Amino acid sequence: MIIILIVFAIAGWAVSARLKSVFKKYSQVPMSTGMTGKEVAEKMLRDNGIHDVKVISTNGHLTDHYNPKDKTINLSEQVYHTNSVAAAAVAAHETGHAVQHATAYAWLEMRSALVPAVNFSSRVLGYVYLAMLILAFTASLIEPMLLTIIVLQGIITLFSLITLPVEIDASNRAIQWLDNARITQGEEKKGAVTALRWAGSTYVVAALSSLTMLLYYILAFMGRD
Repeated sequence: MIIILIVFAIAGWAVSARLKSVFKKYSQVPMSTGMTGKEVAEKMLRDNGIHDVKVISTNGHLTDHYNPKDKTINLSEQVYHTNSVAAAAVAAHETGHAVQHATAYAWLEMRSALVPAVNFSSRVLGYVYLAMLILAFTASLIEPMLLTIIVLQGIITLFSLITLPVEIDASNRAIQWLDNARITQGEEKKGAVTALRWAGSTYVVAALSSLTMLLYYILAFMGRD
Protein backbone atom coordinates (compact mmCIF):
# COMPACT_ATOMS: atom_id res chain seq x y z
CA MET A 1 0.00 0.00 0.00
CA ILE A 2 2.82 2.37 0.85
CA ILE A 3 4.41 1.71 -2.54
CA ILE A 4 1.12 2.48 -4.29
CA LEU A 5 0.77 5.75 -2.38
CA ILE A 6 4.34 6.69 -3.29
CA VAL A 7 3.72 5.93 -6.97
CA PHE A 8 0.62 8.12 -7.11
CA ALA A 9 2.31 10.84 -5.05
CA ILE A 10 5.14 10.94 -7.60
CA ALA A 11 2.67 10.88 -10.50
CA GLY A 12 0.67 13.69 -8.94
CA TRP A 13 3.81 15.75 -8.37
CA ALA A 14 5.00 15.18 -11.94
CA VAL A 15 1.67 16.17 -13.47
CA SER A 16 1.38 19.20 -11.18
CA ALA A 17 4.92 20.31 -12.05
CA ARG A 18 4.23 19.92 -15.76
CA LEU A 19 0.94 21.81 -15.42
CA LYS A 20 2.67 24.72 -13.69
CA SER A 21 5.36 24.73 -16.39
CA VAL A 22 2.77 24.78 -19.19
CA PHE A 23 0.77 27.57 -17.58
CA LYS A 24 3.92 29.58 -16.94
CA LYS A 25 4.86 29.23 -20.61
CA TYR A 26 1.48 30.25 -22.00
CA SER A 27 1.00 32.96 -19.38
CA GLN A 28 3.77 34.77 -21.23
CA VAL A 29 2.11 34.42 -24.64
CA PRO A 30 -0.23 37.39 -25.24
CA MET A 31 -3.57 37.03 -26.99
CA SER A 32 -3.81 38.67 -30.40
CA THR A 33 -7.28 39.91 -29.43
CA GLY A 34 -5.88 41.63 -26.32
CA MET A 35 -8.74 40.23 -24.21
CA THR A 36 -8.14 39.58 -20.53
CA GLY A 37 -9.45 36.50 -18.73
CA LYS A 38 -12.29 38.60 -17.33
CA GLU A 39 -13.30 39.79 -20.79
CA VAL A 40 -13.11 36.27 -22.24
CA ALA A 41 -15.38 34.91 -19.50
CA GLU A 42 -17.89 37.75 -19.87
CA LYS A 43 -18.08 37.33 -23.65
CA MET A 44 -18.54 33.57 -23.39
CA LEU A 45 -21.36 34.13 -20.92
CA ARG A 46 -23.06 36.60 -23.27
CA ASP A 47 -22.62 34.31 -26.27
CA ASN A 48 -24.36 31.55 -24.32
CA GLY A 49 -27.21 33.80 -23.24
CA ILE A 50 -26.20 33.78 -19.56
CA HIS A 51 -26.73 37.11 -17.80
CA ASP A 52 -27.01 36.18 -14.11
CA VAL A 53 -23.41 35.07 -13.51
CA LYS A 54 -20.73 37.46 -12.25
CA VAL A 55 -17.02 37.27 -13.04
CA ILE A 56 -14.93 38.24 -10.02
CA SER A 57 -11.27 38.20 -8.99
CA THR A 58 -9.96 35.93 -6.24
CA ASN A 59 -6.61 35.60 -4.49
CA GLY A 60 -4.09 32.86 -5.13
CA HIS A 61 -2.52 31.01 -8.07
CA LEU A 62 -4.56 28.45 -10.05
CA THR A 63 -7.44 29.02 -7.61
CA ASP A 64 -9.91 29.60 -10.44
CA HIS A 65 -13.34 28.01 -10.00
CA TYR A 66 -17.05 28.38 -10.67
CA ASN A 67 -19.34 28.63 -7.64
CA PRO A 68 -22.86 27.40 -8.51
CA LYS A 69 -24.27 28.59 -5.16
CA ASP A 70 -23.81 32.29 -5.84
CA LYS A 71 -23.29 31.98 -9.60
CA THR A 72 -19.83 33.50 -9.72
CA ILE A 73 -16.83 32.72 -11.88
CA ASN A 74 -13.87 33.23 -9.59
CA LEU A 75 -10.66 33.95 -11.50
CA SER A 76 -7.25 34.27 -9.87
CA GLU A 77 -5.81 37.76 -10.17
CA GLN A 78 -3.32 36.69 -12.83
CA VAL A 79 -6.04 35.18 -15.00
CA TYR A 80 -8.56 37.96 -14.31
CA HIS A 81 -6.28 40.82 -15.36
CA THR A 82 -4.00 39.15 -17.95
CA ASN A 83 -4.49 38.87 -21.70
CA SER A 84 -2.50 35.66 -22.14
CA VAL A 85 -3.34 32.35 -23.82
CA ALA A 86 -3.31 30.61 -20.43
CA ALA A 87 -5.69 33.19 -18.96
CA ALA A 88 -8.10 32.79 -21.87
CA ALA A 89 -8.05 29.00 -21.54
CA VAL A 90 -8.69 29.03 -17.79
CA ALA A 91 -11.40 31.69 -18.04
CA ALA A 92 -13.20 29.80 -20.80
CA HIS A 93 -12.95 26.51 -18.88
CA GLU A 94 -14.52 27.98 -15.74
CA THR A 95 -17.19 29.63 -17.84
CA GLY A 96 -17.80 26.19 -19.32
CA HIS A 97 -18.91 25.12 -15.84
CA ALA A 98 -21.32 28.06 -15.72
CA VAL A 99 -22.76 26.93 -19.06
CA GLN A 100 -23.10 23.40 -17.68
CA HIS A 101 -25.00 24.80 -14.71
CA ALA A 102 -27.27 26.91 -16.89
CA THR A 103 -28.09 23.94 -19.13
CA ALA A 104 -28.56 21.48 -16.22
CA TYR A 105 -25.69 19.27 -17.35
CA ALA A 106 -26.43 15.92 -15.70
CA TRP A 107 -22.88 15.06 -14.58
CA LEU A 108 -22.46 18.47 -12.93
CA GLU A 109 -25.77 18.07 -11.09
CA MET A 110 -24.72 14.65 -9.85
CA ARG A 111 -21.39 16.00 -8.63
CA SER A 112 -23.05 18.94 -6.88
CA ALA A 113 -25.49 16.59 -5.16
CA LEU A 114 -22.57 14.54 -3.82
CA VAL A 115 -20.66 17.48 -2.31
CA PRO A 116 -22.24 17.27 1.21
CA ALA A 117 -21.64 13.51 1.35
CA VAL A 118 -18.03 13.92 0.17
CA ASN A 119 -17.31 16.62 2.74
CA PHE A 120 -18.75 14.39 5.47
CA SER A 121 -16.82 11.34 4.25
CA SER A 122 -13.53 13.22 4.11
CA ARG A 123 -13.94 14.46 7.68
CA VAL A 124 -15.02 11.12 9.16
CA LEU A 125 -12.40 9.08 7.28
CA GLY A 126 -9.60 10.73 9.24
CA TYR A 127 -11.19 9.76 12.54
CA VAL A 128 -11.71 6.17 11.37
CA TYR A 129 -8.04 5.85 10.40
CA LEU A 130 -7.07 7.17 13.83
CA ALA A 131 -9.43 4.75 15.54
CA MET A 132 -7.93 1.85 13.61
CA LEU A 133 -4.46 2.77 14.81
CA ILE A 134 -5.61 3.00 18.41
CA LEU A 135 -7.69 -0.17 18.27
CA ALA A 136 -5.33 -2.14 16.04
CA PHE A 137 -5.27 -5.09 18.43
CA THR A 138 -9.06 -5.31 18.77
CA ALA A 139 -9.74 -7.90 16.09
CA SER A 140 -13.52 -7.76 16.42
CA LEU A 141 -13.55 -4.10 15.32
CA ILE A 142 -11.33 -4.42 12.27
CA GLU A 143 -14.02 -5.68 9.88
CA PRO A 144 -16.67 -3.05 10.73
CA MET A 145 -14.00 -0.36 10.45
CA LEU A 146 -12.88 -1.68 7.06
CA LEU A 147 -16.50 -1.66 5.91
CA THR A 148 -16.85 1.93 7.11
CA ILE A 149 -13.71 2.93 5.23
CA ILE A 150 -14.97 1.20 2.07
CA VAL A 151 -18.27 3.10 2.20
CA LEU A 152 -16.62 6.47 2.87
CA GLN A 153 -13.85 5.93 0.33
CA GLY A 154 -16.46 4.70 -2.14
CA ILE A 155 -18.31 8.01 -1.93
CA ILE A 156 -15.08 9.95 -2.44
CA THR A 157 -14.10 7.73 -5.37
CA LEU A 158 -17.51 8.11 -6.99
CA PHE A 159 -17.15 11.88 -6.71
CA SER A 160 -13.68 11.72 -8.31
CA LEU A 161 -14.94 9.60 -11.20
CA ILE A 162 -17.96 11.84 -11.83
CA THR A 163 -15.63 14.84 -11.79
CA LEU A 164 -13.81 13.51 -14.88
CA PRO A 165 -16.62 13.98 -17.43
CA VAL A 166 -17.51 17.31 -15.80
CA GLU A 167 -14.00 18.69 -16.25
CA ILE A 168 -13.49 17.17 -19.71
CA ASP A 169 -16.79 18.59 -20.93
CA ALA A 170 -15.98 22.05 -19.54
CA SER A 171 -12.64 22.02 -21.39
CA ASN A 172 -14.29 20.82 -24.61
CA ARG A 173 -16.86 23.61 -24.36
CA ALA A 174 -14.05 26.11 -23.77
CA ILE A 175 -11.96 24.92 -26.71
CA GLN A 176 -14.94 24.84 -29.08
CA TRP A 177 -16.12 28.31 -28.07
CA LEU A 178 -12.62 29.83 -28.24
CA ASP A 179 -12.34 28.46 -31.77
CA ASN A 180 -15.85 29.38 -32.96
CA ALA A 181 -15.63 32.89 -31.49
CA ARG A 182 -12.17 33.24 -33.08
CA ILE A 183 -10.67 34.19 -29.74
CA THR A 184 -7.72 31.81 -30.20
CA GLN A 185 -6.20 30.96 -33.56
CA GLY A 186 -3.19 29.00 -34.76
CA GLU A 187 -0.56 28.67 -32.04
CA GLU A 188 -2.89 30.35 -29.54
CA LYS A 189 -5.42 27.54 -30.00
CA LYS A 190 -2.70 24.92 -29.66
CA GLY A 191 -1.50 26.53 -26.42
CA ALA A 192 -5.02 26.69 -24.97
CA VAL A 193 -5.65 23.03 -25.78
CA THR A 194 -2.33 21.98 -24.26
CA ALA A 195 -2.96 23.93 -21.05
CA LEU A 196 -6.46 22.51 -20.60
CA ARG A 197 -5.39 18.94 -21.35
CA TRP A 198 -2.68 19.07 -18.68
CA ALA A 199 -5.12 20.61 -16.22
CA GLY A 200 -7.49 17.73 -16.92
CA SER A 201 -4.76 15.16 -16.31
CA THR A 202 -4.61 16.18 -12.64
CA TYR A 203 -8.19 14.95 -12.21
CA VAL A 204 -7.31 11.66 -13.92
CA VAL A 205 -4.46 11.02 -11.47
CA ALA A 206 -6.70 11.92 -8.51
CA ALA A 207 -9.46 9.58 -9.70
CA LEU A 208 -7.07 6.67 -10.28
CA SER A 209 -5.48 7.22 -6.88
CA SER A 210 -8.87 7.24 -5.15
CA LEU A 211 -10.02 4.13 -7.05
CA THR A 212 -6.82 2.28 -6.15
CA MET A 213 -7.31 3.11 -2.47
CA LEU A 214 -10.87 1.80 -2.63
CA LEU A 215 -9.82 -1.45 -4.31
CA TYR A 216 -7.08 -1.94 -1.73
CA TYR A 217 -9.53 -1.75 1.18
CA ILE A 218 -12.02 -4.01 -0.61
CA LEU A 219 -9.31 -6.63 -1.13
CA ALA A 220 -8.18 -6.22 2.48
CA PHE A 221 -11.73 -6.86 3.67
CA MET A 222 -12.19 -9.86 1.37
CA GLY A 223 -8.84 -11.23 2.53
CA ARG A 224 -10.04 -11.21 6.12
CA ASP A 225 -13.09 -13.20 5.07
